[in-house]
Parts: sequence; C-alpha cells; structure tokens
Amino acid sequence: MNTDKKKSIQSLKTARGQIDGIIKMIEEERYCIDISNQILAAQSLLKKSNILILKQHLEHCVKDACYNNDTDTDEKMAEIIKILEKTMK
Repeated sequence: MNTDKKKSIQSLKTARGQIDGIIKMIEEERYCIDISNQILAAQSLLKKSNILILKQHLEHCVKDACYNNDTDTDEKMAEIIKILEKTMK
C-alpha cells in the first residue's frame, strides 16, 4: 500500500473517532458550537481523504488508461468530472 492510501486510511480512522466523539457530545448535551466545530473538523478529514483517493485515481488509473490508449479513458475522465461537479456544489 502506498503512502497516499495509508494517509487516507489514517484520516478516515481519525474522522471515525471524531464522529464517535461528536455522538457522545450530543448525547451529553454539550455546547452546540463545540459540537459544530467538531463536525467541521470531521468534514475536513473526510475531504482530505477524498483528495488523496482522487489523486491516486488520477496518478494510476487515469494515467494508465491514457498511456495505454484504453477504450475506457473517456469514461475515466467523465468520472473525474462528475466527482468534481459534486464537490463544487
């Protein structure tokens, strides 16, 4: 497993821990702003992980398809565009 995948997994595990903490904070009726700040931190980790995964996809899957003139190159490019459109909404 390469470095970016390891970083992505670590970000997701950290986010999972934060989400568990957020649930506990809500159950304990903690201050709303503190809860909101923790939610933003978890979202940031999820975004970071997504960027790392997309980077891997571009550097390997899409790059390989382009170099090898695969028939699914256009499909892979369209997938990236769809993901970018989702993230920009």
